[in-house]
Amino acid sequence: MRNDEVQIRDPFVVPVPGEGRYYLFGSTDKNIWGKGTGFDVYVGSDLEQWQGPYTVFRPPGDFFSDENFWAPEVHEYRGRYYMFATFRRRDNKLLGTAVLVSDSLRGPFLPHSDGPVTPEEWPCLDGTLYVDAGGVPWMVFCHEWTQVLDGEICAVRLTEDLKQAAGEPQLLFRASEAPWTTRLDSKSSAAGDVYVTDGAFLHRTRDGQLLMLWASFVDNRYALGVARSTGGDISGPWVHDEKALFQQDGGHGMLFRRLDNGQLMLTIHAPNKTPHERPVFLHVEEAGGSLRMAGE
Repeated sequence: MRNDEVQIRDPFVVPVPGEGRYYLFGSTDKNIWGKGTGFDVYVGSDLEQWQGPYTVFRPPGDFFSDENFWAPEVHEYRGRYYMFATFRRRDNKLLGTAVLVSDSLRGPFLPHSDGPVTPEEWPCLDGTLYVDAGGVPWMVFCHEWTQVLDGEICAVRLTEDLKQAAGEPQLLFRASEAPWTTRLDSKSSAAGDVYVTDGAFLHRTRDGQLLMLWASFVDNRYALGVARSTGGDISGPWVHDEKALFQQDGGHGMLFRRLDNGQLMLTIHAPNKTPHERPVFLHVEEAGGSLRMAGE
């Protein structure tokens, strides 16, 4: 399958040098806004042609969710593969990020945490794994605008086995603090203006800067921005770029390096409308303590 044939949101790529292959995960249900089927993976060697989809997760009968299966990220940690993915709970109908585990990138991934690791009373999504310089695992996630109006990016320390939170969440920043974001008119509320946070991803540059990609909206179009931790660790403070890195109705990005030449690559989905989402791969560069599109 070519990129233009792959319907996927929230793409996440795991390069495997020993195989010369990339594993492409993401929200793969045909209608992610309804009943959840599971997650699939595509496998390829050139970021243009893919084999698959191959099944990597289907929920067991007693699973805590049956709708809104979103944004699976797969991280290697201590010799196993851990999937951080968002689901809508059956009991309180709130979104939350749970952890699944497998010994193989081809799955099957099985439940690892006891339901979502995010706070039970918060609507949360798009959790990502970050391991700090001391080897301590954290989950960075979005506290959704549906509850707080001004969407938040938060971080919570995890237990070493990644099964549960090991402390209280820390607020890193709110969406409106970035100069590039604008109010989402289509989601306006009588209680106040709405600003969205989506899809955080952490990246350590070659000169030691800690950057965060995250998505929001510019003039009602999905967009991707960059923040930098001036303190060099997860607690920040976080300073935002003046302008979005990408604002042509695409986002929820992550970074990886090409297997053939080591180029830093950004993948996003675009456009931001079901069922037209496709994986997009862009060459980016580290520059001036942030990121820029290659050639700009």
